[in-house]
Amino acid sequence: MAYETIRYDVAENILSITLNRPEKLNAWNFTMCRELIEVFDRADKDDGIRAIIVTGEGRAFCAGADLSPGADSFDMEQRVQVRRLPNGAVDYSDQNVRDSGGLLTLRIFKCLKPVIAAVNGPAVGIGVNMQLAMDIRIASEAARFGFVFCQRGIVLDAAGSWFLPRIVGVAQALEWCYSGRVFSAQEALAGRLVNKVVPPDQLLATARAVACEIAEKTPPVSVALIRQMMWRMLGVDDPMEAHKIDSRVSYTLGRSADAREGVMAFLEKRPAMFKNRVSADMPDCFPWWTEREYK
Repeated sequence: MAYETIRYDVAENILSITLNRPEKLNAWNFTMCRELIEVFDRADKDDGIRAIIVTGEGRAFCAGADLSPGADSFDMEQRVQVRRLPNGAVDYSDQNVRDSGGLLTLRIFKCLKPVIAAVNGPAVGIGVNMQLAMDIRIASEAARFGFVFCQRGIVLDAAGSWFLPRIVGVAQALEWCYSGRVFSAQEALAGRLVNKVVPPDQLLATARAVACEIAEKTPPVSVALIRQMMWRMLGVDDPMEAHKIDSRVSYTLGRSADAREGVMAFLEKRPAMFKNRVSADMPDCFPWWTEREYK
C-alpha cells in the first residue's frame, strides 16, 4: 500500500514508519494524520510486527503543523462544517471539533505494539506532542524540541496536557509550555523527555537494537498487556486497581503456552520460542476498561 506522507517498511518483525515530507520538514497535515492512524491500525492486526519505530526523513523529525494556510492555519471552520446548537453556540460534541493530533495520540495510546521514537532533528508542536504517547524516545544530538503552542496563540493539543506532566512532571511541563522555547536534546534528556541521546549516525541503529531486543526475546501477548497496563494505570486513584488487573491477567497467562515455554526455556538454558499471538490469544479479561466516548 502506497502512502503520500509516510513510508511503511517492515524488516525482522520491526515496522519503521518514516514521516516523509522532507521538503516541508515533515510538517503535519491532515493527510499525515489519517495515514498514521491507518498504519497503526494495520500494525495492530499484523502478528508479524513486534515493535514500531517512528522517525523523520531528511533533517527534521516533524516541524509541527503545516502553516501554509497562513493566519487561518488553526481555524477549523475554514475546513469543516461544525454543528451548532439551536441558540447558535458550537456543539462541542461534534466530531468535527476534535483535534486531529489527539486522534493520533489516542490511537498510539491504544496500540498493542511497543512504539519507539527515533528523533532525528527538530520536533516542535505536534511533532513533539505525537511522541508523548510513544514508549521510548531516543534523540539524535541534532534533535531540537519545542512546545511552541503559546507562541502560536493556541494551547497544548493532542492530549499533551495528560501525557506531558506524567512523563516529565508538572513543573517541567509548565516551564516548557509557558515559554514555548525550542531546546536541545541534552535538555530534553535532563528533563526526562527522552531516554537517551546519541550521535546522529547512531540513531537508527540504537532504536533498532532496542526494537530487536523486544522482537527477538519477549512474548508479544505479554508485551501488549504490559504496555496497556502501564499506560492505563497512570490514571487510576489507588493501587488496588492495578492489583485487580494484574491478578486477572496473571491468572490467565499463568496457564498459557507462553508461560510454560518461558519457564522451560529458562530451566533448559535455551532461547524461548513464544507462539501466542496478539490477534488470537489475548486473555478474556482484556480489555478491562470501558472505552471513553467523545461527547
